[in-house]
Amino acid sequence: MTATQIQPKSELISSLINGILAIKPLANLAKHQAREMMIKRAEKLGVPWRENVQKLRSHDWEKERLAIENPQVTYPDYYVRSFHGYEMGDLCWEAALEFESAAYTVHSTIWQKTDGISIKGDSRLRQNYHQVLLEQLSIQPKDILDVGCSIGMSTFAIAQAYPQAQITGIDLSPYFLAVANYRSQTQNIPINWVHTAAEATGLPDNSFDLVSAFLIFHELPQKAAKEIFREARRLLRKGGYFAMMDMNPDSQAYKTMPPYVFTLLKSTEPHLDEYFTLDVQTALIEAGFHSPTITPISPRHRTIIAQKLEN
Repeated sequence: MTATQIQPKSELISSLINGILAIKPLANLAKHQAREMMIKRAEKLGVPWRENVQKLRSHDWEKERLAIENPQVTYPDYYVRSFHGYEMGDLCWEAALEFESAAYTVHSTIWQKTDGISIKGDSRLRQNYHQVLLEQLSIQPKDILDVGCSIGMSTFAIAQAYPQAQITGIDLSPYFLAVANYRSQTQNIPINWVHTAAEATGLPDNSFDLVSAFLIFHELPQKAAKEIFREARRLLRKGGYFAMMDMNPDSQAYKTMPPYVFTLLKSTEPHLDEYFTLDVQTALIEAGFHSPTITPISPRHRTIIAQKLEN
């Protein structure tokens, strides 16, 4: 077991958890428990999870999906599996319509040891990320790509931080993009949404000054993560930056995580082991980036920024 792995204390416990999750009825139970825990926490925080979803369901989302979906997209094997407690992963309306409530809930506990549980944790995390970008980027990006943009929460935060930039958001889920596109239209925020894979976007070479990825790499196997690093470099202009924000395997929060919490977490995040053992710094250098900076921005998250110095 490496120093950067999540630590249920020993390899024996980790193997036991993997064994439990390999048994489908037990894995389903763990997913159900994790989901119920999330909904209860949300409602305790004042986030009306069920009510929000009920209101959203009144819209004709299928029309929105058909307008944004690219029928030529091929879904990689890692993507067409259960994620976050949803049997169809991100390829369903339930995941798309619950995403915002889930984000507020998951991030409500980030600073609980110092500031308590708060619905403001999500916005604070996003603000901390963009503060690091503002401090470390030596350029004012004019063209920005948001990779794995989901329903657009990360993309709208980018638009707020860089109001003069042209912004593109890409995602593999047409369900998520349908919600993102609808929200940007109703809020009059001009964003170009593209249904495509981050590993092979089909977008032109040297077309962006900043490629940003907010909380997507813990959902990827290492092969896909490395392919995205290479694709990001191709898309960036000389002097442009790749930036990612995600879980910090070196944080005490994960190193001291109780095994039962780890079990619930891993039941909804099937690629977590691969993420926690990925040497991101080395992978980015191998992809052609300059040595990256790593900045902790919360008790359990980090921002990693790498620059493209040569074409």
